[in-house]
Amino acid sequence: MNALILILTTCFWLPCPHVFAASVSSALLKAKQQAESKGYVFVASREEILAKAKKEGKLHVQNGFRETLRASTDAFRKQYPFIDLDAETVRGVADSQRVLLEIKAGAAKDRDILRTHPDIYSQWEPYLWKVDLLGMAEHRVLGINPKMIDPQNRNVMALGSRFAAVAYNKTLVSPNQVPKSWEDMLKPEWKGRKFGVDVNPQEIAGLVPVWGLEKTLDYARKLAAQQPIWSYGGTRSVMAVALGQIPLFLFGANYNVVRLVQRKDSLGVLQYTIVEPVPLRVTTEQAIASTSRNAHAALLWLEFMVSAEAQKLIDEHEPFAASFYSKGSFIEQELRNKKLSVIDWHNNEKAEQWLAKIVEALSFPKAN
Repeated sequence: MNALILILTTCFWLPCPHVFAASVSSALLKAKQQAESKGYVFVASREEILAKAKKEGKLHVQNGFRETLRASTDAFRKQYPFIDLDAETVRGVADSQRVLLEIKAGAAKDRDILRTHPDIYSQWEPYLWKVDLLGMAEHRVLGINPKMIDPQNRNVMALGSRFAAVAYNKTLVSPNQVPKSWEDMLKPEWKGRKFGVDVNPQEIAGLVPVWGLEKTLDYARKLAAQQPIWSYGGTRSVMAVALGQIPLFLFGANYNVVRLVQRKDSLGVLQYTIVEPVPLRVTTEQAIASTSRNAHAALLWLEFMVSAEAQKLIDEHEPFAASFYSKGSFIEQELRNKKLSVIDWHNNEKAEQWLAKIVEALSFPKAN
């Protein structure tokens, strides 16, 4: 009798298997209905994704990670041997703009996964498959951390993260000169072509979430008055620091770029510091084309690229560029307990406007 009471009580307080399954199905059905009422596609079963991906059998991917391309595609093929995978690297905004123009002209119908660059993020939306990645992740149809997905558009996700690191040459910059705050670089001793700043000031825009736009614009004007060395391209600029051509590179160097150049620095003169608030942004955004013929295979690709296996490959080969939201990634470890200024899904589109205003505030020299 006691055993029977225990069984009945347990079934009352804890969902019995069939009750739990019914509640899950009910929740999935509700999520699917809500998504479809807003014009989104919601695939409620992983089995359906796999079955349709097998029928599609192909996939064309634009990958934002050049160095990881071979390792990630090999690993994906091993996991999904029934998918004939073709991949290309699309990195900078120029590449992204080129592909966007091709899509607008109707000349890129064979592409499935697209690289939606943040500098032109808002322009991509009409050309993306309106699939509810966020809802499918939240209900574990897809094994994706929901924080990696745009909560507003719901059909774009980011595979990695970037944050600003200040690179300097330890033979040219003494320990007491290494900046502890961004304002340190406004001191008189740094005036007159003594440090570098990239002409594409994304990292300065990254300060807006914490500082606000007006303070950031005021800082940009004061920074320009310091007459820095204007440079272009993070890797090239950081290499110039390692070679002693630029003593310190303030804005324009991502952490992963500095660490990569450090590997090639046989003299060990290239060092970096992390200044707070740390400008951090989600990056390597990917989405599925509205014209995709292999959309379900594409879902498997997106899920795979944020798996622990693929994120580890990104950190090893790119390197150091996996997502901040991937537990144990190099970036997640470096930024623990630091004050962050994050450009993420909530302000990604605003960042385009911030960047334009900061470029104006910097007043780059114009040719006569």
